Amino acid sequence: MKQHDPISSFLTQHAAREVECLVADINGVPRGKAMPAKAFAAGQELRLCRAVAIHTVTGDWADYRYSGEGDPDMRLVPLLDTLKPVPWASQPRALVLHDCVDLDGQPTPIAGRNVLKRVLAQYAERGWSPVVAPELEFYLFAANTDPDQPFTPPVSRNGRREDGNQGFSMGGLNDHAAFWDEVYAALDILGIPGDTFVHELGPSQYEINLLHGDALTLADQTLLFKYALREIGFKHGLQVVYMAKPLAGQPGSSMHLHQSVVDKDGRNIFSAADGSATALFRHFIAGQQRLIPELMPLFCPHVNSYRRFAKHMAAPVNLAWSHDNRSAGIRIPLSSPVARRVENRIPGCDANPYLALAGSLAAGLHGMEQALEPTAEALGTVFDQADSGPALPRSLDAALAALHGSAVARHRLGDAFVDAFVAVKELELDSFWGEITPWERRYLAGLI
Repeated sequence: MKQHDPISSFLTQHAAREVECLVADINGVPRGKAMPAKAFAAGQELRLCRAVAIHTVTGDWADYRYSGEGDPDMRLVPLLDTLKPVPWASQPRALVLHDCVDLDGQPTPIAGRNVLKRVLAQYAERGWSPVVAPELEFYLFAANTDPDQPFTPPVSRNGRREDGNQGFSMGGLNDHAAFWDEVYAALDILGIPGDTFVHELGPSQYEINLLHGDALTLADQTLLFKYALREIGFKHGLQVVYMAKPLAGQPGSSMHLHQSVVDKDGRNIFSAADGSATALFRHFIAGQQRLIPELMPLFCPHVNSYRRFAKHMAAPVNLAWSHDNRSAGIRIPLSSPVARRVENRIPGCDANPYLALAGSLAAGLHGMEQALEPTAEALGTVFDQADSGPALPRSLDAALAALHGSAVARHRLGDAFVDAFVAVKELELDSFWGEITPWERRYLAGLI
């Protein structure tokens, strides 16, 4: 068919044998099917069972009332601007992201990308568009074949395993130069513009910042970025780990979200013509403070996520806001008026990027629409200040209870999504409670 000729040309040019047809599940894991390249170019319809959108991290399935009685299908609609060669493939193939659409033609409400699109539509009704930039932290570990054993850093050029003294060193980056060379090349092929690469404070911990842009585009890029790093890592004998707290006593891995909003003329609505901060800027901050506690599972979706929030470990334990202050959960970086933005430091790198962005932007929009006012700006280091902003849930079960009962979350994100998300996370939580940890064996076995 003529309308598919550019697709055929692309697949022929890259000698692609098949196309990875991808969607992100509720945990941000890429899932889907591999379709023969000729069938994809011919426009063959692709369907996937609706339950895949809410696949649990343990491989279990929530009750059919959340995905649809009878386990129905949803249709996958390719996003052709994401059609790219797969940089790490041993044989030429392509990949493409998809939207999930129910068979009645409506967006699948439990699919994470559609949840973000729903929030962005609420901005569009006001003539606004969010601009975001995620900062992604992660660890590189040696292969871990026994999950009962701790992760270990890979062997460095000096023949030893790093012990965490390489923060911001170029040598720490150069230790795995072949891996990074392939990552840089892959980002170019995938069309993902990276910004700075740094060695973070943990042993073999790194951070990569993506360039700011449209929220949906950045969520797509973050998904593909995490997918690429993990696959390239395996090629080099490395395990890329996005857990929020993979090592006891070491810094956790965050996904800080920088957020601003522009109007239809491209002007930052957080800054007035004279360069001063607007009332909308204050309201956005207040919305973050008001709603993040109710939306916490979107930013911290796993049991392990809450281990990251340890005082003086470079993770916020509050929702204070402050200028250029990394001890506050809501940080305002120093910038020119055109770049005025709000940094949400709560999400971990284990979060689904679509859902973390949906939650954070929904919170800011709620604050602006309700003209909420933030607390007074926090001054100094606020880790130990008892009155440093609203409290955060400290466990997944407490966070899920807050989300389930949040009328605002249901309005912004949809009842179907909230109910399905909570059901998935409760299944995962039940699986966790079925395990006995080394701590329990170490300290409780001697009780009398």
